[in-house]
Amino acid sequence: MKLPKRKSVEKMKGQVWVLCSKYIRMRDCLRTTGDIDWGKCITCEALKRREEGDAGHFISGRGNSILFDETCVHFQCRRCNRFLGGEPLKYRREIIKLYGEGYDVLLEEKAMGTKKFSVEELEDLKRYFTEKIKELLRT
Repeated sequence: MKLPKRKSVEKMKGQVWVLCSKYIRMRDCLRTTGDIDWGKCITCEALKRREEGDAGHFISGRGNSILFDETCVHFQCRRCNRFLGGEPLKYRREIIKLYGEGYDVLLEEKAMGTKKFSVEELEDLKRYFTEKIKELLRT
């Protein structure tokens, strides 16, 4: 008898990231334009189709402690996210506008922490982001 293959944490993280990224881009498109398919980049305000944008992290490196933190990830055009290093100063200003003075520092402190995910935690996150996407589609 063959045992079922155990899901790897890295593979599960990738699956959760796909859902998280989709949710973030949908959320921010709705927040910035009212349209689920079009959004404004958090750092340069360029209007882009959802598929043409990234879910860019305020703090680069995508450490596990902030990887899926919804307050640290926003719709960002690929130019800003990939080619301009995330535009950290502009991004910081927007984090402060969105979440208040000092929130940028809290995220930086959180990013210094370490997080080791279990398969179960990642399965929970997968369900969470799947439900968040469904909620947005109902709006």
